[in-house]
Amino acid sequence: MSQPTPDYSSKAPVLVTGATGYLAGWIVKRLLEEGKTVHAAVRDPSNKQKIAHLDEMAAELPGEIKYFKADLLDEGSFDEAMAGCEVVMHTASPFTSNITDPQRDLVDPAVKGTRNVLQSANRTDSVKRVVVTSSCAAIYGDAVDVSRSPGHVLTEEDWNTTSRLDHQAYAYSKVEAEKAAWEKAKAQDRWKLVTINPSLILGSGTAKTQTSESFNLVKQAGDGTFKMGVPKMEIGMVDVRDVAEAHLRAGYIEAAEGRHIVSNDTHDFLYICEVLRQKYGDKYPFAKGYLPKWLVWLIGPVANKALTREMVAKNVDHPWAADNTKSKRELGLTYHPVEPAIEAMFQQVLDAGLVKK
Repeated sequence: MSQPTPDYSSKAPVLVTGATGYLAGWIVKRLLEEGKTVHAAVRDPSNKQKIAHLDEMAAELPGEIKYFKADLLDEGSFDEAMAGCEVVMHTASPFTSNITDPQRDLVDPAVKGTRNVLQSANRTDSVKRVVVTSSCAAIYGDAVDVSRSPGHVLTEEDWNTTSRLDHQAYAYSKVEAEKAAWEKAKAQDRWKLVTINPSLILGSGTAKTQTSESFNLVKQAGDGTFKMGVPKMEIGMVDVRDVAEAHLRAGYIEAAEGRHIVSNDTHDFLYICEVLRQKYGDKYPFAKGYLPKWLVWLIGPVANKALTREMVAKNVDHPWAADNTKSKRELGLTYHPVEPAIEAMFQQVLDAGLVKK
């Protein structure tokens, strides 16, 4: 079967929301490589420090970048940035565990922000396609949910039905935002919606210092947080460049439609530590084994408020698997191994001085 090939010939600009974000930086880079004019929607275009890495990329690559001020919760604020665009890449969504109010800090920006961007798409006649960054978290809530899928493997047919505001709030925000996107898409017939549903994204960022939960995780692998051991929790992992490539292909392959799981390998957190030990030896206190589930259940909530007893019960010692066949078949994706991505990410954490020897 022939590989689907994207058609990048259109001269129309492309909107990228949350353009200073970790994944968005790689999407912008690929668009600039293809000679696109990127309309970068950011909260504060006057913050030169936040956009410096994007300016540097634009100076070296064939495309160009234009900045627009927009905020997820400010209705209509994406209209100007979207004018003339045929493709919209909506990547902006909060990904943090440092929250005090899950509704305010996670769900509202994710859901209302998605509706806000898609309402702008409804008002902008030039828009033909919207690519939304969703997540495997919109497909499942806890690892135990995987056992309910046919063959115990997640597919694009699965939806997260188990996350709540008080349990896995991030996953809840992602599934509610994606459901809102499909509602908006089905209520009109001018533009087509495609979603990208990545697993844990790994790899260095395009800015010198990036903030993302995956960076926190890789930092903790080396800063002593896990030196006594890690819980045995499986998760899908994928190189950030593959996720960016998936967005471009979803935007420019005419036949691409629906949801796409973008995930390469299934591993656990001990695997991250083992990859890093192979490269860095014993310079850093990488975990060497698993903590027993009963111990994680007992002390988890004390050590980390995200490790609730319900979370431990439903994720530790449960296998995880997802089928990425659709992304290979319909987007023509080929996946990078995740080991170099883990190494590059940790090196960036070291270069930023976030982990001391």
